[in-house]
Formats: sequence, C-alpha cells, structure tokens
Amino acid sequence: METLSGKWAVVTGADGGIGIEFCRVLARRGCSLVMVSVTVDPLRHAALALENEFGIKALPFTLDLTDPHAESMLAAFLGTKDVEPDFVINNAGIFSFRELADTSDEKIRCFIDLHIRATTMISLYFARRFKQRGSGHILNMSSMSCWMPMPGLAMYASTKAYIRVFTRALHYELKDYGASATAAVPGGIATSLFGLPDNLMKIAVGIGAVAKPDKFAEKAIDAMLKGKKQYINGLLNRLAILFVGMTPTWIRMQVKRRLLDKGITK
Repeated sequence: METLSGKWAVVTGADGGIGIEFCRVLARRGCSLVMVSVTVDPLRHAALALENEFGIKALPFTLDLTDPHAESMLAAFLGTKDVEPDFVINNAGIFSFRELADTSDEKIRCFIDLHIRATTMISLYFARRFKQRGSGHILNMSSMSCWMPMPGLAMYASTKAYIRVFTRALHYELKDYGASATAAVPGGIATSLFGLPDNLMKIAVGIGAVAKPDKFAEKAIDAMLKGKKQYINGLLNRLAILFVGMTPTWIRMQVKRRLLDKGITK
C-alpha cells in the first residue's frame, strides 16, 4: 500500500456513499483531505470522524457544484487554506430513472451542470496545474451505463458517457507531463444512489454486478495512483460491455413497459 503522507486530495460528494469511502481509503494511507459536498452538518461530521480515526487533516467545504462558478470558489477556498492538492476525485453525482419527457427541466440542468460542467471545469483547473508542475492525478466517476442507451437512463447514461470520453482524452493529453486522468467505470456500487431494495442489492453484490463501496474505492484509487486511463470493476462487468451494444430493441422496450410505464421511477 502506497503511503500518501504529506499529500492532499480533493474529493467531491464526500459526505457519504462512495465519496466517503474514497476519503477513508486516502486517509488510511495518510493523505489529508478537502471534502466537498452540498451538505453542511453531514460533511462536517464526516470530516471530523476521519480526522479522529486516522490523524490526518480533513477540511470540509460546503459547495453547490451546479453553481456556474463552483471551480473558482473551490480554487479560492484552497488558496485561503494554502492547500495544493496532489489528487482530485470528481465523484459527486445524481441518478434518475425516468423518461426524458417526464423529467423536469431543473433535473435535466442538474445532470448537465453536475456531471458535465462541474467535472469538466474542475478537471481542467487541476489539469493545468498538474501539467505545469509535472505531477498529479485526477479520478473521474463514470458508469457502466455509459454503454447503455436504455429507456429511463438517458440523462444519467449520456452524461456518464461524456465523463468517460472526456477523461480518456485528458489522460492522453496529460501523459507526457507526468500527470494522469483516470475514468472509473463501475457496474454499480452498493450505495443508496440507485434506490435498490436490500434483497436485490444483496443479490447484485453476490453475482458481482454491484461492488461494495470500500472495495471499489480501494481499487479505483490504486488505478489512479498507477496512472491508468480506466478502471472497470469485475469480470462480469467487463464481459457485459460486449453484449450491451447488441441488446435488441424488444428487450429495451420491455424495460420501458415493465418499469417506466408502471411507474417504478426515481
């Protein structure tokens, strides 16, 4: 396990789910943290708990990443704390299972602002700094859904596809400068994001379609530190990529009629 003592990481969506697991993995290795989330008390409590458990510094920063000036506000906060991060993990995200026509304009804008604009601008802010100094790693959370144009997942899948393609291209641009960008492409993480019932979540974890957040975080961070361009968890998920594109229309329509049309939405 690589020791990260004396280094700093920025993690978004850091107050729970996979975000707090990313923070815990980094803290266990001695890395100090800037923890970013839209919450106040949950974020502050999470930061304090990590400081007490691992003896690192954990700075909570409450920030709405859908704000058009989010990356500037994050940069200003880091400046006031005299923190120069070595790692950046763009993890914050939202999920919705609903037809586009039934999705509010506000939710559509949130997908675009959070998954595309914020990920892009925060990545670019740090990519420029990492390029100049010749070191640094970025980890951006995509999803296996980026290969799945399924009904109900249009905004989630398409914005996660953007994250993957953007990050892969950024990886190649940074490679010659001693820095890297890694796209994490999980098939699913056992958190509350997807709203899966406990019994179905247990089955999904058992067959390897969904990963435990602590295990996924550990391996994704290892991939980031090695400068990998992409990390996909599990053999089942890797194999699934080969078949997703061949899914016939009738199967996609069954998903729509049995789930979306019956009102199983989020």
